[in-house]
Amino acid sequence: MQTETTLTLREITSENPLKICFVCLGNICRSPTAEGVFQYLVNREGLQSYVEIDSAGTGAYHVGEPANSKSRMIAEKNGVKLNSRARKFEYSDFEYFDLVIAMDKENLRDLKNLDRKKQFHNNIYLMRDFDPFPEDGQVPDPYYGGINGFELVFEVVMRSSEHLLGQIKPFIKD
Repeated sequence: MQTETTLTLREITSENPLKICFVCLGNICRSPTAEGVFQYLVNREGLQSYVEIDSAGTGAYHVGEPANSKSRMIAEKNGVKLNSRARKFEYSDFEYFDLVIAMDKENLRDLKNLDRKKQFHNNIYLMRDFDPFPEDGQVPDPYYGGINGFELVFEVVMRSSEHLLGQIKPFIKD
């Protein structure tokens, strides 16, 4: 077991919520799953006023499409709704979001390359930075695999999201 990343955040209030964007390649499998799972956890804790959640892709391959049907099926089986539509991550997203969380090292590299002046590097993390069992540090892309890959992604994202939310909660004030 590896030590997970520890966040240092500003004070989070309902007037100034924490804004998080989860990012994968096409924004139809991993990042919408992360968005939906994190929203589910935030809602379960009654913290909707304190956290704003979105997802995006580093590529524009699926803009406007709903989450992958297998991602939606696995999420719904676990009581989670994936309501987002795919969109491309833009430079202006760095200025808006407090945390940008990439699903794998390629997405992390692409995000850091987009931030050429390195103004926002300290706000960019890997999803598995918050996983107590990070393995290779990446949420595997299930797109070309079978249903087991989508189930694995859901498990990894749920576990990582629970730990991420645990780190955020101490900064919530009101």
